[in-house]
Amino acid sequence: MTPTPAQLENIAALCDRRWDFFYTRSKLASDPVYQAVVREIGQSGLPVLDIGCGIGLLAHYLRACGHAAAVTGFDYDPRKIESAQAMVIKSGQQGMRFSAGDARTGLPDFSGNVVILDILQFFTQDEQNRLLANAAARVAPGGKLVIRTCLRDDSRRFKITVAGDYLAKVTFWMKAAPICYPDAQQFQEVLTSAGLQVEISPLWGGTPFNNHLIVAQR
Repeated sequence: MTPTPAQLENIAALCDRRWDFFYTRSKLASDPVYQAVVREIGQSGLPVLDIGCGIGLLAHYLRACGHAAAVTGFDYDPRKIESAQAMVIKSGQQGMRFSAGDARTGLPDFSGNVVILDILQFFTQDEQNRLLANAAARVAPGGKLVIRTCLRDDSRRFKITVAGDYLAKVTFWMKAAPICYPDAQQFQEVLTSAGLQVEISPLWGGTPFNNHLIVAQR
């Protein structure tokens, strides 16, 4: 299912901050990652752990697509978590819970589908590997770990993605600058060792970025 423009506008209207409103409206209408996640887990009855959830857009998008399972959001930025919690209250939605924390030091107790979107570049390689292993441990039987990330290579797309991440830091949307971009082999090694079957495919959509979708299933 694809949300209607009116449904996306309703999600944006939940934002109290003007910047968040315009960001949400643009992001939900243009970013292919939301439909990609719906294709992978939209029909699953398993709960969802959204690591690096930001202001909780994925949870609301899933609801607009008819996904009724509980969603737990977890993010490093307390301001974004405050916004996510306010949006849930304003929406009246049930089964959404958001908390602040550092994924480098641990994740909430959980079993289900796990999603990690656009945060791995802010971790060292060792931190990435620990996070991937911890996330994989929370994937239930029949569940999936769905990741969107830029892969490190020599392409022009990669250079554009790096520039975009630095812009996000300069504009204060992200609290940190990128540290390390993973490559495809890293996902194969870490997630296969954790007992998951891994598939990697480009997720460029209409963007200039070097984003890829990593789907690892138990």
